[in-house]
Amino acid sequence: MEQITNFIENMKSIQIIDIVIAICIMTLFITLSSSISYIIVKMFKFKHSKKQVKESAFYKPLKTFFSIFGIYIAVLFLKRPLNISNELMIFVKKIFEVISTIAFARGIAASFTLKSTLVKKFRNRTSKDLNEQMLKFSLKIIRIIIYAIALFIVLAILGINLGGLVAGLGIGGVIVTLAAQDTAKNIFGGMVIFLDRTFNVGDWIQTPNYEGIVEGITFRTTRIRNFENSVVNIPNSTMADSAIINWSKMEKRRYKLRLPFSFEITSEQMKLLTDKIREMLENNPEVINEDILINFDTISTNGLSLLIDMFVKPTSYEDYTKIKNNVNEKILDIVHNLGIKLAYPTTTVFIGNEDNR
Repeated sequence: MEQITNFIENMKSIQIIDIVIAICIMTLFITLSSSISYIIVKMFKFKHSKKQVKESAFYKPLKTFFSIFGIYIAVLFLKRPLNISNELMIFVKKIFEVISTIAFARGIAASFTLKSTLVKKFRNRTSKDLNEQMLKFSLKIIRIIIYAIALFIVLAILGINLGGLVAGLGIGGVIVTLAAQDTAKNIFGGMVIFLDRTFNVGDWIQTPNYEGIVEGITFRTTRIRNFENSVVNIPNSTMADSAIINWSKMEKRRYKLRLPFSFEITSEQMKLLTDKIREMLENNPEVINEDILINFDTISTNGLSLLIDMFVKPTSYEDYTKIKNNVNEKILDIVHNLGIKLAYPTTTVFIGNEDNR
């Protein structure tokens, strides 16, 4: 209250010219902040257009810095006329430093995004096979580190003793550390997934407990949409330790079936059936001809069986099921056209009495 009273009393003795000069200084910096920021960025990106310069990661942070700097200079100019205490000036200086730190941290962090010029140049100079999900993940880690460093700088500017803060957490800090272990495991699990390139977004994968399409990979979890159209979020640490089948990595997919027949079928019918099915499969553009295998497979008490083994080109679940359906329908037509009957499981039961043993 005493400082406010002194401030009001001192206001009476301030000449109007001091206020006008301070306002002019502040207005000048705010007005010229765009031009100064543009010139500075243009010096490093002289080949860029005006629009590209203004979209640069450092343009807005520089503009914010010069605007805040103008306000700080204006306040500094009014220090003597307003008789502002050193404590208040130190506080204003700290506010200026905090805002500047945050602004530059945002600018640096913005340089590590997929749309930034820095990252685009990096991608052009590296392999085209660079995993985009791995790149996104790495850029997130870098941005978190940048903001963490900025936070420590801000705390140091505000005079907060980090050592005392950590020590003051005591048991709470231990609990937080233990709770963070799972998060750390999941983050490292995500890094293992990206480095090993086990799977990518859009891949059809199968784990011991889940199967579906990968929709996203975050710091903590892998998101899978199963074939019941529900979403499952699996911890990355679990995914990294699991055996994973990536069906999307297949160059071709196997389809195998057995046709059961009764003992009524003759060898001539079996041979004719085999030839007809082989001809149908060879004329199917989605079936790989070199991998077609059709054999008279087994003779058992239930009848005979014909083994049909092939590889098809489509590997996606939807296309694969369409091919299976198409092949099954054509095989069924061939069997019916040849007048051959498929066998079905039978059980023979003998009924008698003890005298007929």
